[in-house]
Amino acid sequence: MSGVYEDGDAILAQFNKLINELLRGNMNRNTFRPWEIDVLLDIEHCALKDGNKKETLRRYQKAVQRQMEKGGHTPMKLSEYLESLRLKREASSSRVTAALS
Repeated sequence: MSGVYEDGDAILAQFNKLINELLRGNMNRNTFRPWEIDVLLDIEHCALKDGNKKETLRRYQKAVQRQMEKGGHTPMKLSEYLESLRLKREASSSRVTAALS
């Protein structure tokens, strides 16, 4: 890495590597960038159920890829992704309820 800041493509590549390591279940390193630690701690804090964990992480990974392609500088956290899904569900159910009224 040249300098203090990484570009979005490098961060996305590192993010994809991190998520793929989690999905495979083999984290064989002991050095992490600060944002990677934040992502890992957030994933742990979200306490995903084992049945849905891999699928949720894959969908999260795709959402981060879209976010970074649009110019994001660091990956959103899983908790942010899950909250956005919750808000979309609530908005959708509100529209359905309003349409049925």
